[in-house]
Amino acid sequence: MTFHGRRAKLRDLRARLNGPSWVGGLGLAAGIAGLCVPVLAGLAASKALAGGAVALVVLLGLHVAFITESPVRRAGAWWIVAVQAWLTYLPLTMFGAAWTPVCGLLAGAVLVMAARIRSVVLVLLALACGPVVLAAPDRTMIDPLWALAAPLTGLAEYAVITLTQRARRLGEARTEVMRRAVAMERRRFTRDLHDLVGHRLTVLVLKVQLLERLVAEGDEKARVEVSETLELLRNLSADVRAVAHGLRSSSLAAELGSARSLLESARVRCQIRVSCRDLPGAVEEALTHALREGVTNVLRHAEARQCSVHLLERDHMVRLTIRNDGVRPPRRPGDAGQGLLNLADRVSALGGWLEATSSRTGQFTFSVYVPRKK
Repeated sequence: MTFHGRRAKLRDLRARLNGPSWVGGLGLAAGIAGLCVPVLAGLAASKALAGGAVALVVLLGLHVAFITESPVRRAGAWWIVAVQAWLTYLPLTMFGAAWTPVCGLLAGAVLVMAARIRSVVLVLLALACGPVVLAAPDRTMIDPLWALAAPLTGLAEYAVITLTQRARRLGEARTEVMRRAVAMERRRFTRDLHDLVGHRLTVLVLKVQLLERLVAEGDEKARVEVSETLELLRNLSADVRAVAHGLRSSSLAAELGSARSLLESARVRCQIRVSCRDLPGAVEEALTHALREGVTNVLRHAEARQCSVHLLERDHMVRLTIRNDGVRPPRRPGDAGQGLLNLADRVSALGGWLEATSSRTGQFTFSVYVPRKK
């Protein structure tokens, strides 16, 4: 077994030892053991310890098997209760009053069955499991105090079982909530890392290529491009910190200006038209990611010369449209890319959707629709 396998087993064992099931099982075992003490003492006094001990072991085995059974497995459980009832009342004729305390175990088992099938009749039968033996013709065969205490014993056992099951379900629910929270945080980190850092890296690659061309041509713009590249590196460092700490600070206006500058530096003629302002924070953030993803796709998957970005609002529906030419055929048909999948998750959470169409002339239109929610 590997080191990680041993660590996983140790964690599971530690969780079980610290879990509510183990504590409830210990309490239940202590209660059953405490009930067996007077039974064994009475059997020893009546010189029937050997036979009584065997019958008691069989009875306890059936009882524990029934009360620890999964509640969904109701079929086939009746025969266990029937055999337990037979082992509860028939030995009274052989072992006498010493056997009376086991009526409490039968009461507990019937209460568990009543809870599983939601039967009021079984509850009444459970409460009568002990007092019913008071009607025996020979009073020396029973212990009246234990007969009257049987319903209380059964109720105590049922309470321990019920509380243990509820505590276990709550523990499982808490574990599931924690697991989902970790999965959502991992998904957020992956998505933000792709959307923010991936975009910056793409821009950096384009900037370095442009800088290489300018240097080769002896263009004086090289100095300006070096400054912009350094600024992109600083932004990339800030984005990495933001993703790591779960910070989000997106500005649609700043991203529109950055998109124009980036497209024009890549020699793509850019036209931007905006007709809506003061968008809600969630809508603005989603559209910022959409704009960033759209511009990245234009630079990465097309040989565009013209690109237009329109941000419009009509009937409380905000639409961001990015249209460009020079579309290259996709590397794999139907491959949407992780960025578009992440964006679809963001937009659908706000009740919006994506649309993408391409024409035979190489025109590609990417649109994002998001309802304006105040």
